[in-house]
Amino acid sequence: MLLDSAIICRLRGSSDLLTVAASHAALLKSGARTVSVFNHLINAYVRREAVPDAHKLFDEMTVPDVVSWTSLMAGYVHVARPDDALSLFHYMLNCEAQPNPFTYATAINACSRLADLALGRTIHARMETCGVRSDVVVSSALLDMYGKSNEVDDARKIFDDMIERNVVSWGSMISAYAQNARGHEALALFGEFLRASSSMSLVPNHFMFSSVVNACASVGRLGLGRSSHASIVCRGYDSNEVVAGALIDMYSKCGSIDYARKVFDHIECPSLVPYTSMIIAAAKYGLGNQSLELFDEMIAQGVKPNSITLLGVLHACNHCGLVDIGLLHLNSMRDRHGIAPSMRHYTSVVDMLARAGRLDEAHELSKQVKAEGDDALMIWSSLLSACRTFQRLDIAVEAGKKLAEFDRDVAGAYVAMSNAYVAVGQLESATRIWAEMSRRGIKKEPACSWVELKDVAYVFYTGEVSSAGPRQVELMELLKELERRMRERGYVGGGNGWGLDGVEEGEEGKGVMVGVHSERLALGFGLISTPKGITIRVMKNLRMCKDCHEAFKLISDIVERELVVRDLNRFHQFKNGSCTCRDYW
Repeated sequence: MLLDSAIICRLRGSSDLLTVAASHAALLKSGARTVSVFNHLINAYVRREAVPDAHKLFDEMTVPDVVSWTSLMAGYVHVARPDDALSLFHYMLNCEAQPNPFTYATAINACSRLADLALGRTIHARMETCGVRSDVVVSSALLDMYGKSNEVDDARKIFDDMIERNVVSWGSMISAYAQNARGHEALALFGEFLRASSSMSLVPNHFMFSSVVNACASVGRLGLGRSSHASIVCRGYDSNEVVAGALIDMYSKCGSIDYARKVFDHIECPSLVPYTSMIIAAAKYGLGNQSLELFDEMIAQGVKPNSITLLGVLHACNHCGLVDIGLLHLNSMRDRHGIAPSMRHYTSVVDMLARAGRLDEAHELSKQVKAEGDDALMIWSSLLSACRTFQRLDIAVEAGKKLAEFDRDVAGAYVAMSNAYVAVGQLESATRIWAEMSRRGIKKEPACSWVELKDVAYVFYTGEVSSAGPRQVELMELLKELERRMRERGYVGGGNGWGLDGVEEGEEGKGVMVGVHSERLALGFGLISTPKGITIRVMKNLRMCKDCHEAFKLISDIVERELVVRDLNRFHQFKNGSCTCRDYW
């Protein structure tokens, strides 16, 4: 008996499969064949990811208990075989052993891995009947499944009904919000956690911090992102590769690519996640050569890329006009890296060809890949946008018809089609497009931009300065002065109503500047609200127009400041009268 205990202790501390096998042999030799011994062996094999060996042991058991079933199920989930875990679960329901909360939680985790919401709901209903749903482990698993299935409101209902919450349940709910484009709610819940954590003796873990950082990235909250980074460093989580990747993504999306690079350079031996995050970040700023250098460095270090990494490489080539290099990477993906190009890769290449004016090639590729759903929407949108630039009305008409078939972003398709007609001088056709939009009740999404000052976001809409509060007149005076100084440098402008001659009083006395784009208003407010030399970061929900792009280049030189704009597609970093995109976007 003492010998068996010693062997089991060695089994628990085993760090390799050889030790597990040796302990297994010793236990068999001693004649120990109790359920408890079998369970210790199953767990040991599962920890070393030797699930077939664990299953063989399981099959040798006369009557496996709930621990045996649950351990083997967990092993299958861990090695990415959730369907086998669920097969075990269904078989178990007809056996003597009854599932416990950990069994149910494991089954729900398997449903989450498979994205099988229907089966997850069925198991959830069974748990309600059995009265185990109130268990914190079970509730946390349910919460995670609903969040990953985009059923955030169902996840929140589970969260609100929990009698006891641990750091996992809090983190899962925050993650559900962050992963489903509800960043503001994620940050609000994190604030609630911080207020309640002292009384609950809970501290945020690296999983929660990565979700919070991702939420900051999605809503452009640089200030809170920096505060979270400080907490991450204090708790020693900055060496975690998932957290580091999230920080790189956050700083880049919040207009601070230099800080993103500092985070990356601080990592002693970057792995796949940080490398991929940094490659994508540099690509979005038009720093294509930096992205390609990082990719070459990654390969030289023996880090194997995945499909997301290669998508970042294609984005880098796309945003810098490196078309032939991009095509080379696309065509070598399978042979060089063992990765088959997905529809997302082809979509990026269609956009790359279209931006470079190689519309016939882009059009031909779009027909060859036969994209559907969101991928088709992206491809035809890219083609339509390029048709306006290169005045290809033939492809524009086809792209416009394709986009009109979708039940979303129809307004964008109509506007792009109208712009294509205007570009070739067919004003009557453009007018008919707008008339059709009016007839169908289709409205263009209003453009808005925002600037974050002392953790507060100030949102501006085209032509409206009311968000400036008591500083409205000061803002308009600054815009007038900038207009004057830009024109001294040869700026012609596109008739966007910069001068005070265009200032009117809107409804309810709100000040407006007719036609002034939202990013200019946000920039002006940032300039009057921050000390000289401070970088201004502006976020916009739509694509930045060429006229504003020219204006921002000039203003960066006039005010001697770095200006960063994050629009729908990418980042523009203005400094000393130029932009990192080099006017290719």
